[in-house]
Amino acid sequence: MSASSKYWNIWQISLASTGGGYKHTLVPTAREFFQKQVANSQLEDTQTALLSYFHATTADTTAALAGLCLRCYISESILKACKKIDYLFGSEKHFNYQELLPFVLNDDGETLIVLGSDRKTQFVLNNNSETHTPTYKFFSMRILQTFKIDSQRRMSLDNWVYLQTKQNPELKDFLSENGFKHLSDWALLNRARPKHLERLSARERRLLEVFHAVYRRDRLQQHQKGARRCPDPSKLQLQEMLHKLQDLDIIIHSTIELMKEIKQVATQLRHYDIWSYREPLEIQDQDTGNYTPRPDLPTDSLQEADIEDQEFVDLFHEQLKLALDSAIKSEIRDLITKLEKSKNYAPFAKKFIPGLQLYYCDQLSLKEITPKLGMTSWDQARRILNPGELLSKVRTSTVQQLLNSILKKALEKGLTKIPPEPEYLKTLLVQIEAFCDREIFTEAAEEIRAGKNRSLDSFYADQLRLYFQQHS
Repeated sequence: MSASSKYWNIWQISLASTGGGYKHTLVPTAREFFQKQVANSQLEDTQTALLSYFHATTADTTAALAGLCLRCYISESILKACKKIDYLFGSEKHFNYQELLPFVLNDDGETLIVLGSDRKTQFVLNNNSETHTPTYKFFSMRILQTFKIDSQRRMSLDNWVYLQTKQNPELKDFLSENGFKHLSDWALLNRARPKHLERLSARERRLLEVFHAVYRRDRLQQHQKGARRCPDPSKLQLQEMLHKLQDLDIIIHSTIELMKEIKQVATQLRHYDIWSYREPLEIQDQDTGNYTPRPDLPTDSLQEADIEDQEFVDLFHEQLKLALDSAIKSEIRDLITKLEKSKNYAPFAKKFIPGLQLYYCDQLSLKEITPKLGMTSWDQARRILNPGELLSKVRTSTVQQLLNSILKKALEKGLTKIPPEPEYLKTLLVQIEAFCDREIFTEAAEEIRAGKNRSLDSFYADQLRLYFQQHS
């Protein structure tokens, strides 16, 4: 699809079994308007021209058709946003991006709509240029209605679509019910990190710090005894928290009130957990005042050389998870086979997975695992389990599988030859390695190196625990 044709093709939900749950449909009235009135505009770019027409003082057919063109453009950005949200939730969710589409991809691509002079009221424009209040409001119009075109520091329209899609009330309710309900309040509070504290008030931070001082301390002892679930705080724990808060000049009169306040903090964290990327997608330069895309967010280009098609973005995210899952299974299987064939370590082959479970699920050190598996020393446990070696092998396998998937797609698109040119292959490999490290393996390696007080909650660790559940 060409850049211009995005303004006259609209993405809509498809009930057909093929097509990923969506389809794009030609909107002839939008194409005719674009080619006659926008293509020859003297304004600096087509999007600026369309926004200018749409927000004109006179709410007429021209404004409505300009809005229709923008609604077509927005539909693709909404679709991308749903796929990105699906990706950000990782593998432990109980939904897919197709289930998000009905909340936000609901434009019929036909109805002409204009805004009132206050830019807050929507009106349907009929064939006689008469207006009436719509019985159903399209989400795409809500996005256009709230997009500030007269702000010098505004977001790009694409980023505004992404932000508004994530903040759609119905979609947020759906995600809250289906995305993170498996985590209890206590699990959320227990795993909170410094980045979460930044979003809390001073009082909430003190509450969370005291909760950690008491609850985390006891959880470490429970971990050593094999406990996995986060139980409700005991009365003794709550009393100790009250005393510690009193020392900080925070007076709470009962454990019931304390529980209520702690749960409110958990609600804050749950909201943050679901929308850990909810902050503005662009940051302000302190010197110039201009806004630029945040470097820590996934971008549409993914920084892959010479790859601009959105299909590659989706393919990278989709295939990365598939490759990681496949790599974990194959590398664990190969390491067990290697142990079985070893003269010295064959008896420990059956203890390989239980050992990894103690490491990643119970977060025991190799020294603590040694007696539990009947090993003679820490060094023996390291040689048999060696989490670092497993991570390295999984990384190599994941990169190779992802490279094969992307090369296959590149060949289909005619972006490379058979065999690929060495320079193209080298550049693509470097980009894939960087992508895999950024998304998964850098964090996984850092938590292994963290030592005794490590917290194994990376995506890689989560996938390993999912593997253990499936093979228990």
